[in-house]
Amino acid sequence: MPVSPVSTSRPLRVGLVGYGSAGRGIHAALLVRAGLHVAVVATANPERVAQVGDEHPDAQVVPDLEALLGVDGLDLVVLASPSGAHAGQAERVVEAGLPLVVDKPLATDASAALEVVDAARRAGVPLTVFMNRRFDPEHAALVRVRDEGLVGEIWRAEHRWDRWRPVPKQRWREQVPATEGGGLLLDLQSHLVDQAVVLHGRVLTVYAELEVRTTVAEDDTFLACRHESGVVTHLMASAVNGAPGPRSRVAGSAGAFVIGRQHDDVGSFREFENEGEHVGWVVRGDDRQPGPVVTGADQADYYRAVAAALSSDDPQGRMPVDPRDAVHVMAVIDAARTSARAGRVVDVMTPGEAP
Repeated sequence: MPVSPVSTSRPLRVGLVGYGSAGRGIHAALLVRAGLHVAVVATANPERVAQVGDEHPDAQVVPDLEALLGVDGLDLVVLASPSGAHAGQAERVVEAGLPLVVDKPLATDASAALEVVDAARRAGVPLTVFMNRRFDPEHAALVRVRDEGLVGEIWRAEHRWDRWRPVPKQRWREQVPATEGGGLLLDLQSHLVDQAVVLHGRVLTVYAELEVRTTVAEDDTFLACRHESGVVTHLMASAVNGAPGPRSRVAGSAGAFVIGRQHDDVGSFREFENEGEHVGWVVRGDDRQPGPVVTGADQADYYRAVAAALSSDDPQGRMPVDPRDAVHVMAVIDAARTSARAGRVVDVMTPGEAP
């Protein structure tokens, strides 16, 4: 039976699964900023139980997903658990009939992701995937560069996420294999591929170089994607790059757009940092002009959009991210694995779509 629209007379009551770096550091903060109520948190870690008590004193703490699903009155479940658990947990939430947000990636491969999407569709349960990078100032600037033709016809785009961590963090992401959700290909490349698809269209082919240098799964990754628009994107995510490059560089017939380093990394693109409200720089040889002014872009808008969707007459259709987009992202990642093994360009075949 399809889920009925949620009343807007009170904040949505959210059950949050996981209270680690994603659950605590990203989801909980954005939920509160968006005006939603963190009503229940599922975690069995004593330190995190104490953190929930300090930071969300009104929230009930339960040990696991099953206990959370037994709490009455929840409007939404957010899965911020380890990536390898996402597909199975999502199907369990769908069985319980509760709308859900799944942190990226939706699953560890495209076929499993499609199974989750199909299960939610059959049950009439609203489902979306947490692609929060679509809602930040950098992405808004890139959309404007494309739509306003600030660099002319776009030929090539680079998007990267570089870090210098020669000694890995002691977290599940660095300690479990890709089949269990570990590695940068599933983690940061999910964001980069999604961003590239939103900006330049579906990916037709991919060539990949994937390396395991300091962790159990990939920690140094490069994807070259050819999009249906004709644009070629180079997507790089590395935990072992001592000199981070630009966050984004878009090359076109009338110049280039560059977004420099982020956070406190030291790299050769420091001169291209954002200044004030404008994001990035339009560069034509020695000429450099400020990029577009971006105001109001807020990742909390993702959860505001989820709340608006759940109170509408078309909850699934109004969701901020179509879960089928996440299936395509996983198909690109699957093709990247095949490419890296074979050393060649591979066609992207998205399950559930006509070839």
